[in-house]
Amino acid sequence: MNVSGTRYVEVIRAAIDRVGTGQGGAVARAADLFAATVQAGGVIQAFGCGHSEALAMEIAGRAGGLVPTNRIALRDLVLYGGEPRRVLDDPGLERDPAVAHRLYDLAPVKPDDAFVIASNSGVNGAVVELALLVAERGHPLVAITSAAHSAGVGSRHPSGRKLADVADVVLDNGAPYGDAALPLPGGGAVGAVSSITAAVLA
Repeated sequence: MNVSGTRYVEVIRAAIDRVGTGQGGAVARAADLFAATVQAGGVIQAFGCGHSEALAMEIAGRAGGLVPTNRIALRDLVLYGGEPRRVLDDPGLERDPAVAHRLYDLAPVKPDDAFVIASNSGVNGAVVELALLVAERGHPLVAITSAAHSAGVGSRHPSGRKLADVADVVLDNGAPYGDAALPLPGGGAVGAVSSITAAVLA
């Protein structure tokens, strides 16, 4: 496969078509779940770590977007939790299950709220723990993840579970294993697709 802008666009178009037309039932269930939440006076709580935070940013707080939404982010530990700024420099932060409890407690969560959690791999401790906590508290949960990537890696949560194991509705963002679209000579790869295809679901 040649590495070129044209080839990358072809791969992206194929992924968008696959994501946009291949899971209509799941998208409809997610839409119904969110509509019921809003009608009941609830808020859609959105969370993602790393690059997956981009999807949460698309959902919550965007001008012209849906108003009853809220973005939960790792930086909330500093902004609302009083943690020192340096805590965000820890590369293992999103792997720590305890972080999920702090974030949930800091967020303005109400019983009628629903959650959407985005994670390409769906295996990090904070993501899985938040999903488990959300389910335990009775909140509906939509997961946006890469089915291919998640299947190719082991869970980093003590339970051995992954995000997709916990959610009420799972939407596949269409990203390939490794989160890259085109192979490079020598075995590398270039061109992440997860954030682009996930935006189709937002």
